[in-house]
Amino acid sequence: MAFQVSPGVVTKEVDKTNVVPPVSSGIGVVVGHFSKGPVEEITIINTEEELVNTFGKPNANNYEDWFTAANFLQYSSNLRVIRADAAAGRNAVGAGSALDIKNRADYDSATDNGTLGSSLWIAKTMGAHGNALKVSVCAGANGFSQQYDAGTGGVNDAAGYVATNSQITVDNGAKFNVGDIITFDGTDGISGHSTKYEITGITNHVLTIRQSDQVNGGGLTAAVADNEKITRRWKFHDLFDSAPGTSTWAADKGYTNDEMHIVVYDNTGAITGFDADAPGQRTAAVLETFGFLSQGGIAKTPQGGSNFYANVLNDTSKYVYWGSHDSSLTEAGDNTPGTDNAYVQSSDNSQIIDTALTGGIDGTPSVGEKKTSLDLLDNDTTEVDLIMSGACGNGADGITHAQNVVALAESRKDAVAFISPRASDVVGGDSNSAKTTKVTTFFGNINSSSYCVFDSGYKYMFDKYNDVYRYVPLNGDIAGITANTDLVADAWFSPAGYNRGGVRGVTKLAFNPSKAERDLLYQNRVNPVCTFPGQGTVLFGDKTALTRPSAFDRINVRRLFLVLEKAISNAAKFQMFEFNDAFTRAQFVNLVEPFLRDVQGRRGISDFSVIADETNNTGEVIDRNEFVGDIFVKPARSINFVQLNFIAVRTGVAFSEIGG
Repeated sequence: MAFQVSPGVVTKEVDKTNVVPPVSSGIGVVVGHFSKGPVEEITIINTEEELVNTFGKPNANNYEDWFTAANFLQYSSNLRVIRADAAAGRNAVGAGSALDIKNRADYDSATDNGTLGSSLWIAKTMGAHGNALKVSVCAGANGFSQQYDAGTGGVNDAAGYVATNSQITVDNGAKFNVGDIITFDGTDGISGHSTKYEITGITNHVLTIRQSDQVNGGGLTAAVADNEKITRRWKFHDLFDSAPGTSTWAADKGYTNDEMHIVVYDNTGAITGFDADAPGQRTAAVLETFGFLSQGGIAKTPQGGSNFYANVLNDTSKYVYWGSHDSSLTEAGDNTPGTDNAYVQSSDNSQIIDTALTGGIDGTPSVGEKKTSLDLLDNDTTEVDLIMSGACGNGADGITHAQNVVALAESRKDAVAFISPRASDVVGGDSNSAKTTKVTTFFGNINSSSYCVFDSGYKYMFDKYNDVYRYVPLNGDIAGITANTDLVADAWFSPAGYNRGGVRGVTKLAFNPSKAERDLLYQNRVNPVCTFPGQGTVLFGDKTALTRPSAFDRINVRRLFLVLEKAISNAAKFQMFEFNDAFTRAQFVNLVEPFLRDVQGRRGISDFSVIADETNNTGEVIDRNEFVGDIFVKPARSINFVQLNFIAVRTGVAFSEIGG
């Protein structure tokens, strides 16, 4: 009892309500080759749309790995994706040599050690997709919009211009930028017209123009007189409420003109399908807009967050990192962007900084580089249940990759690996007999393991992103079927067969084994995937890759024990640092038995026993500060073979006479 100075009542709560909590059993992961996205970083993907947005669309070089991920998502919405590095891969940059920036941590490291180079902008992810990016910066009010009279930049008085003309001469071509939007405003009693035109080229004082946001991109819609005024505007002015100027943060410090607007857009159509330089596609090609950002390194928003343009782009842009400052952003000469020096920029800054990114390369991950990404999962901090091999590749590399995936599952002891044969083993004109030999030979090189599942091949499916049919490995589907079994039944049910083993999206199989071929495959630890007339394509086996006879040579038993081990281990953590006495041991038994009774009631086990007493917690065990709990279970077994005996009897015989 707590010490009390005077009489009273003390209330104390003791929580002994611990139960075995449910655990996940359907989280999938794939390491592979993708065209974009962070490299060597675990990314949660829940839908195919997220897969496309984060890691790009499939292409001729990566479709096997890409569709492994996408096919898993047909059955489950719980996927982890790791993009493997590639030695030749590069991030597109705005200037200088292309860089190899894997992810945000890698970028921060490169920033700290000064290895970013001189590029203004860097594509956020490695790959050729970055070559489609362009960044436009409007750094001042007059860059946003400026009106010119004749003699300063307006229409030259040497000639008049008639409708349909696509070129016009101005007094000072240096006042304009390619991409500017211009209008003719009229002066001295001469009426202008409201049509907007985009400048597509500048040669000295001659502007080449076309109608803005018009698919036909034609020339003048009405005549333009000599000496008319011209108003030029930044290409993306209509995406912002007003021009950049002086932020509240800068004004409070007595600084001026620190603001800028930034637009990231598709310069080729490779990302959005629209090209900002094509007629009528200007705004459709815009990817991101950032308004009223500051050049001040410690600039703040009214809410207290950073408003420094480099920080904002690094933290919120999906497409680009900041690389370096452009010298033209400062005009007074007494300030350096990114510091707290005084901003005394001239208000007549009409500078538009357009930067196209180039040099991006996809690269192809090697087996060793995929292994580096797999190693990210070799710990207990990332929850994973189903590991997909994706494409194993050809030759010895395919065997090495498969072994690496199996080794990861064996090391973790809480996940199952799913592996398909090499494409060269099953895709092509070989006979089924030859394909059977190739598949069994390939898997014969893979170590025995109850933490691994082999399937028989590839499926032919439609790639809607490229309008072609492709052969893709089945391990994404088999892992997906396994995850879906958790949803429709439980982890300890077999994922095979007509009830739960249906494979989706199959046009045909690269290898559809016969009964005799299925027998050979099954004897060699390979689960056949078969198409049956009128019944669809089905996973027709539930073996693990264990070579010796054991209960653990079945998928459902292996996954039953994974669930039991994970759930009970998590619950047992709360016994740590308690006394190893009869009370704690009884508490453990009372914790585990209800959980096992529940599993038994859901057909996972037929019987069980939990022992935690002085028989297995001897004095020696206690003195070593250890605790032993023995959990005996009889797993439920799936039916692989059905025998039906049909017996013909003579007329007049009662069935009761021959039964038994």
